[in-house]
Amino acid sequence: MNRATLIASFLVVVLVAAVFLYFRDTTGPVISISPNSGPVSGSRELVIPVEDEGSDLKQLTVTVSQGDRTREVLSKTYPAGTRSGRESITLDSADLQEGSFSLEVTATDRSIYHFGAGNTTTQSHSFEYDAKPPMVGVLSTSHNLRHGGAGLVVYTLSEEPAKTGVAIGDSFYPGYRQQGDFYAALFAYPFNADPDTFPPPRVVAVDQAGNRGDEGIYYRLLPRGFSEADIDLSDPFLTRIQAEFGDTFPATESPLELFLKVNRQTRIQNRQALAEYGRQTSPTPQWQGAFRRQPDAAPLGAFGERRSYYYQGKKVDEQTHLGIDLASVAHAPVQAANDGHVVYADELGIYGNCVIIDHGMGLQTLYGHLSRLGVQADETVEKGQIIAHTGASGLAAGDHLHFGVVISGVPVDPIEWWDRSWIKNNVMAKLKMGAELADRQ
Repeated sequence: MNRATLIASFLVVVLVAAVFLYFRDTTGPVISISPNSGPVSGSRELVIPVEDEGSDLKQLTVTVSQGDRTREVLSKTYPAGTRSGRESITLDSADLQEGSFSLEVTATDRSIYHFGAGNTTTQSHSFEYDAKPPMVGVLSTSHNLRHGGAGLVVYTLSEEPAKTGVAIGDSFYPGYRQQGDFYAALFAYPFNADPDTFPPPRVVAVDQAGNRGDEGIYYRLLPRGFSEADIDLSDPFLTRIQAEFGDTFPATESPLELFLKVNRQTRIQNRQALAEYGRQTSPTPQWQGAFRRQPDAAPLGAFGERRSYYYQGKKVDEQTHLGIDLASVAHAPVQAANDGHVVYADELGIYGNCVIIDHGMGLQTLYGHLSRLGVQADETVEKGQIIAHTGASGLAAGDHLHFGVVISGVPVDPIEWWDRSWIKNNVMAKLKMGAELADRQ
């Protein structure tokens, strides 16, 4: 093969390689945006993921146009080697007016296609700019609360919300729309809150655009105290706990160490699970009248009781009891406290064999330490129906029922819900008033 042929062959290879590289990536970056339409406010966050599998990203630009005005709200250049990005923007500095506008997103990669200019993808989306927060009108005027107790507020809103309820401290309790075009929210006042520093509850509404409106409520905090109890941990009890929870913490060295992990870590996990089950609720009340107390049962432990745990005379732990323990005879039948829907019927950590019944509006009852379950999840139950039998599963030291009342995952004192007068004055009367006042507006 002569020199000219070699040069020609080499040039062909180079040309083929150049053509391959030039046309290797002719596809622009992939853009998405959330939300991609509808109402937005200046504070509403818009999330823009962008990626390019063929070449590195180079540039991302976002502009908004309204009328004859266009403004750039984001311009970002990506360093070489970047294949994906996720940007967040708000429109509070875009100087938009109420009404429709368009948002254009343009992304360019580092491909040599288009003679080095790269591939470009452009998307345009239409939105409605809404800067007006929803109006909250609180209808209920009296809210008598106790530490660890429950409250109900009824209110109206000027528009359909994306989210509404009561914000108190770090907790949020959803509000639910009721017949009569008003909203009702059950909430808990924390058992351990310092009234001098704890923020008061507020009714909150966030509209579809992301605007937030809120209003405070008048409330009176009634004084109360909580009992204390010392619990001695015996070796037989710790051995039983080790047998029941050994698989949960297999590397634990001693029965006492395992008990402490269950009493601390598993307890926290169970509280988180209650919050998850609390979302599985009916928007309207399913209960009828006062809640039924376990018959012929003596109280062994009160709500809010501060328990100190001792082993061989030394204090090893302390926890707060967030239910009421009731005991009668071994394997006593357990009745559903009120009408509702079973959302959980299985083993649940410190509660052992457990049933959770939803009664609507985030209100649920919990039955723990059971020996036998008589219902399954998704069953509908009636007040007084036998749902299980008492036992000593979980962290129980003996046969009894742990009865709890939970609002959106937060335990509250069951005593209020056993009181027919309390329910009538603090819950049902407000729901009736809310319907009547909403009808007049």
